Amino acid sequence: MSVVAQLSQQWRGCGVEPGDTLLVHSDLRRRLRTARKAGYRLTPEDVLESFLHAIGPDGTLLLPTFNFDFTSGKPFDIHQTPSQMGVLTEAGRHYAGSVRTGHPVYSFAAIGARAALFAGMNNRSAFADDSPFGLLRRLEGRIAALDLDEQDSMTFYHHVEEVKRAPYRYFKDFTGTYIDNDGRVETRTYTLYVRDLERGVVGMGNPAAEMMWAQGLYRGDRPGTGAGLRTVPAVQMYDFLAGLIDDGRALNTMYGIESPA
Repeated sequence: MSVVAQLSQQWRGCGVEPGDTLLVHSDLRRRLRTARKAGYRLTPEDVLESFLHAIGPDGTLLLPTFNFDFTSGKPFDIHQTPSQMGVLTEAGRHYAGSVRTGHPVYSFAAIGARAALFAGMNNRSAFADDSPFGLLRRLEGRIAALDLDEQDSMTFYHHVEEVKRAPYRYFKDFTGTYIDNDGRVETRTYTLYVRDLERGVVGMGNPAAEMMWAQGLYRGDRPGTGAGLRTVPAVQMYDFLAGLIDDGRALNTMYGIESPA
């Protein structure tokens, strides 16, 4: 059995199914290191192919191609600006037939059967209902994280927080140079729903993750163990996190307050 087929089998064992619309957050360092020690070659492209194999021809793979330079005044070029989310996401950005969504900070590469639904998406606000996060939820997609803890992976939390208007965040605009699919250079403004730093708000996703493990929402393996991949249906994650916000239980499960030094 090929390496791609072996990995695909592992992903299936962690909840990935044929036909899934699958968002994957990833850290490949453990995988690549293990392969080197075992004496075989594994590339990010192999891992990419393994996820595509796992979801099959009717599936769609989403990879975060986030880049935060626009917030510090650097231009964003939808074709050239690299992902800052690791080697798997760069492999996806360059993959033949991949399309990239348009937000200059929180963009995604989409590959597969439903990629056309993501092509041309240019949501102004990063996490809104009209963002790729919202489309993933409407498509009843699945979210996966490979060898990353909650705090370093589950950006979907911010989608729930924005839609529910969580009171510990607020909208902030960023304006800069934008180069679109046709090479046009424009000045554009985009929005993020950011933490209220003046109140000392810090991200804190791991407690909520433990609650989801306890309720059986997550399938698969924890970071650094076994396959290292865990999966959860986006709708189930949304409903669970929205419930925490609605019930006033987001503090110390989804965010914390840090006292001034």
